Amino acid sequence: MTETAASGCAPQTLLDALAETVVGQRPILEALLHALIAGGHVVLEGPPGLAKTLSCRALASAVGGTFKRVQFTPDLLPSDIVGTRVFDQRSAEFATAFGPIFANIVLADEINRAPAKVQSALLEAMQEHQVTIGPQTHRLPEPFIVTATMNPLDSEGTYALPLAQMDRFLVKLLVDYPSPEEEVRILERFGGAPPAMPTGVVAVADVLRWRDEARALFIEPRLARYIVALVAATRAPHEYLERGASPRATLALAALARARALTGGRTFVVPDDVRESAPAVLRHRLAFNYRTITDRVDPEALVAALIAAVPTP
Repeated sequence: MTETAASGCAPQTLLDALAETVVGQRPILEALLHALIAGGHVVLEGPPGLAKTLSCRALASAVGGTFKRVQFTPDLLPSDIVGTRVFDQRSAEFATAFGPIFANIVLADEINRAPAKVQSALLEAMQEHQVTIGPQTHRLPEPFIVTATMNPLDSEGTYALPLAQMDRFLVKLLVDYPSPEEEVRILERFGGAPPAMPTGVVAVADVLRWRDEARALFIEPRLARYIVALVAATRAPHEYLERGASPRATLALAALARARALTGGRTFVVPDDVRESAPAVLRHRLAFNYRTITDRVDPEALVAALIAAVPTP
């Protein structure tokens, strides 16, 4: 991968470019940008046809880095993702054939279509930003994020993602249907020839610079304690919760709050940055018990109630 020179663009430039391609879904586009700055992975869940794949493709194209898409199916093998060792008969040596995981942005389309063995092939890459092929360990390019899609309506032939893997995703985004006005704009924009993707709007070096700037943003001690209290609230005994979020959620919430602050043009994090980021960070890290189904409790309402119960500094 050739890294182009930084253009000095602000994160808002990238967000505006994504909005030129994807109609509506502004919260989803913002969350994708925040995750990119925070250096985390994203899982998007929603019915088919809601621009989940388009959003990920537009992000990769606008950043100017490398992009690879993996269509997850039941017959997929781990080597189809990370790569494998191939014997070269002419040199009588083994050569490494790298898989599609070696890209800046990897789209794992319908990630729950593949069995656990294949899903686990992503664990090392997502956490350590490296993969092991044969006796050798290879670093992945930076920035590196995995964007995964899931269809909640069709459960036949799917495999639930292990909690350990869900915890690797920085955020889980719920993609909903557009408004009637937005759907009219979709018809106007995509009714004819498909519009061109935003290409090279920002450089890879810009993303790396944003990450350094976000890490330097100030979080005052009271706000740090608020972040810890939000995550700790999920671990308190609760009639509908079996297990709460891990300390990785605390780190993810702080990173995402910093990314929101940077996108908003601030040099410090405010409580709204934390509170607005909390649902996407927590919803996939909680293990709900059977009573949520028998009592017909909405998990989203439960997460919102947990967040609202923690006093804001």
